[in-house]
Amino acid sequence: MSSRADELRKRIAKRKKDREKADTDLQRRFFLAEDEERYGYDKFPSLNGNSGEGNHPLFRKEVFIFKILISACLVLIIAILFREPNTKLDPAKNLVKSALEKDFQFASVSSWYEDQFGKPLALLPGKKTVEEEDLNGQQYALPASGSRILKDFDANGQSITIETGKDAEVEAMNEGLVIKVGVEEGFGKTVVIQHADKSESWYGNLDEINVNLYEFIKKGTKVGKSSENEDQTKGSFLFAIKKGDNFIDPIQVIRFE
Repeated sequence: MSSRADELRKRIAKRKKDREKADTDLQRRFFLAEDEERYGYDKFPSLNGNSGEGNHPLFRKEVFIFKILISACLVLIIAILFREPNTKLDPAKNLVKSALEKDFQFASVSSWYEDQFGKPLALLPGKKTVEEEDLNGQQYALPASGSRILKDFDANGQSITIETGKDAEVEAMNEGLVIKVGVEEGFGKTVVIQHADKSESWYGNLDEINVNLYEFIKKGTKVGKSSENEDQTKGSFLFAIKKGDNFIDPIQVIRFE
C-alpha cells in the first residue's frame, strides 16, 4: 500500500515539475517575442536584407544571374561575329558598328520630352528656351559680328571660312547641346552643337573653346574665339552645318554680310 502511495506522490511531483518548466519556457518566449507575435499575429517580413533565405526581398538572385549570363552571351556572340571572316556576316557587323558609333540625339530627345511633358529632361543641365524653332523659317544668329566670308562652301564641300576681327568671339547660331569638343580632322579645334531639329552646327579652327561637352547652351552663347590670320590683324574660323550625314551650305540658312 505504501509503495503505491509513494508512486502516486512521485507522479504528482513529476507533473508539477513539468508544469513549472513549461510555464518558465512560455514566459521566456513571451519576453523575447516581438510585438506582433506577442499578440497573436504573424511576424511581418522585413526589408533589412535578413529574409528567411538570407536574401533581400527586392533582390532576386536568379534574375541577376540570368542577366549576367545573357550579357556574357551577347559579348561572346559579337566577339565571334567579328572574328569570323565570312562576308555573309557583314550586314550584322555593320549594324553593330553603326549602333556603337552613332551619336545619340540628345537635343531632339530633350525637345520631344519638353513638348510632351512641359519640362526639360532632368538628365540634361540647364533650361531650354524655345525661340524660333523651324529650320525652314528659322532666324539664326550670325556666328560672329562684323564677319564676312573668305572661302565659300564650294572650296571643300564641308565648311565656309569666316573672317572676323582679331580675337573675335564666336557665338552659337542657335540653342542646342554641345556634343563634341576637341580637335576634328579638317576643322582643327572644334565645337559641335546639336540642335532640336537634329541639325548640327560646327565651329572649327578656334583659338580657344569656352563651352563644355554635353552643356546645353542658348543662341548667341560664346563658344570660343577665332584664330589669328597670318597678318595678325584679323581672325577667322570655320563654320559648317550638318543635316544627317551630309554638310549643307550655311549660306542657305544664314545671311552673311
